[in-house]
Amino acid sequence: MLPSVDFAVVRSKLQRWYRRSQRDLPWRRRADDPYAQWLAEMMLQQTQTATVIPYYEKFLNCFPTVETLAEADREEVLSLWAGLGYYRRAHLLHEAARRVAFDLGGHFPDTVEELLTLPGVGRYTAGAIASIAFGRRAPILDGNVSRVLARLFNIRERPDTPAVKARLWELAEAVLPKRNCGAFNQALMDLGATVCTPKNPNCPGCPLLGNCQAYRNDTVDAIPPPRKRSRVQSVSMTAFVVLAGDCVLLRQRSDDGLWAGMWELPSAVANGDEMASVAEEVLPVSMARRRVDMESIGSVEHQLTHRSIRFNAYRVFLKRVRLPKGYRWTKLSNDLPLPSAFKKVLLLATDG
Repeated sequence: MLPSVDFAVVRSKLQRWYRRSQRDLPWRRRADDPYAQWLAEMMLQQTQTATVIPYYEKFLNCFPTVETLAEADREEVLSLWAGLGYYRRAHLLHEAARRVAFDLGGHFPDTVEELLTLPGVGRYTAGAIASIAFGRRAPILDGNVSRVLARLFNIRERPDTPAVKARLWELAEAVLPKRNCGAFNQALMDLGATVCTPKNPNCPGCPLLGNCQAYRNDTVDAIPPPRKRSRVQSVSMTAFVVLAGDCVLLRQRSDDGLWAGMWELPSAVANGDEMASVAEEVLPVSMARRRVDMESIGSVEHQLTHRSIRFNAYRVFLKRVRLPKGYRWTKLSNDLPLPSAFKKVLLLATDG
């Protein structure tokens, strides 16, 4: 059962606040372009807005249409994605672009149900694209919106439990106006991102203060309740920096697992193995045999969401040789298409 709240008042106050306080984000300048909205939403999954903006602008410069993205080599897409994290999204992005360009004639689906058929598009992403780009009356529910609604209606249970999530989706749909749903959804997102923040929310500056049941009950700071912390797995890896003049050796990872399909400094989980054993596993045979020339250069730490990785790094200087498939020489530069973890290792090897 929905709470007895005057939704019309909530809509009016929030829309009025949004007209004067909305964030200036690059994808909002192309609100009626489904490609621009889809690209932004795919990048924003589990990633902060400030981090996404330069990647988004770089992608649009290189791939201004869904057709140009679909026609690009996957390696080029992964290269531009390097450093953004959650690399499976890049694979799904390219796959969905090909679906739209080649199977749908370049036309994005305009309903939630049809958008959900695209790779990587879930209920939130589909609702965002449908409401913002096509004006559909489609609710959204991300972390920011969940927090706003939970505080507004004083829902004190964890929002990621199935029953609570279902209730929040129901509220997200009930509060939607009949028109201008895209702007209203963005207003909810902005309120959560800038005012109704996880910590130290600016309650005095909130347009919904007089309607907020959590504020009335002094439970704002308790919503949402803290998440039970997942155990962080510690992983030890061995990485090799093979330098030949102004080039470094890169190896392409498999399409499965961590950093799928990305280029890396040759590396593997150590599992207690000697450096020589790892070298034989990840380096071309001719180089692995030169393990006596490998110089230990120390270690670096890299933190992922549920993993803490320690890279034990080794360096060797060689002359350039022909490489087997899956390896390549790449010139050293500041924008190598490497995940952030391997950029740290490379910096350790080349700094100074």
